[in-house]
Amino acid sequence: MLSQRPSASPAQRSLAMRLLLVEDHKSVRQALREGLEATGEARVIAEAATAREAIAAAEAQSEIEVALMDVELRDPELGASAASGVGAAVAIRRERPRFPVVFYSIQDDDSYFREFRAAGILSHYAYVRKSNYLLPSMLIPLLHDAIAGRSFIDPEIEDRVDEVRERDAVSPRALLEPNELRVAELLAQGLTNEQIAARLGLRDARAVSRTNGRIYDAWRLSESATDEKVARARAALIYLYDRPILWDEEGRALAPDRKGGWTPLFDEPASGAAGDANKAGGEERIR
Repeated sequence: MLSQRPSASPAQRSLAMRLLLVEDHKSVRQALREGLEATGEARVIAEAATAREAIAAAEAQSEIEVALMDVELRDPELGASAASGVGAAVAIRRERPRFPVVFYSIQDDDSYFREFRAAGILSHYAYVRKSNYLLPSMLIPLLHDAIAGRSFIDPEIEDRVDEVRERDAVSPRALLEPNELRVAELLAQGLTNEQIAARLGLRDARAVSRTNGRIYDAWRLSESATDEKVARARAALIYLYDRPILWDEEGRALAPDRKGGWTPLFDEPASGAAGDANKAGGEERIR
């Protein structure tokens, strides 16, 4: 429960930051509003529960100075196609360049960090974990800094953004065009060419076969696979692990290690207790 504070004077309210509060949970949004306004340094003049509402509010109310933006914004009408808080900020900045935004999130999904990196946001922002900034008063300095043109990223989030960037730099999926990526995804699910063609609305399953060839070339499977079935199985592994994999002459799968070399992706099968220990170690390494 919030402690009682004296009401802000008219002079204080006139100096307070004019804030757009974007949060899809009503109860959290209300608690944030009360906590932020209790500091006397922020005045929430607009609220939004979705990216669409946030964009509309920022465009309609030019007096808004800064936004506190949740990253994951569910929209019942749009479902999975709904924009995130990062997407909303990018859209707002098309009309209002360098519009100040403080992103806060509990999400740890790679897609959010990937979207943030691709957005190219350079200044007038902060990006923090909710768990590290639980109190509304902790957000006030970040909002001031965003308005002043400074930038800040929570070290934990920065580490995750770097991790995703490094992974994407060697991602086999990044070598495929969108249609090829979709075919690879369905191939990894065990669908036949005919089933993939039906799923994608293609008239001829040979189009899938040709796409498979492009995938094998991109992932260098044409050089190592002995036949279509082997190439298909290996392509499925590469897609699922999303890391480069090579096969030696004995058919062992090799993946890059941190020292720039190649190491077996799977341990050799063994029997008895030693085999169980090796299996556990191999599973740990793959993770």
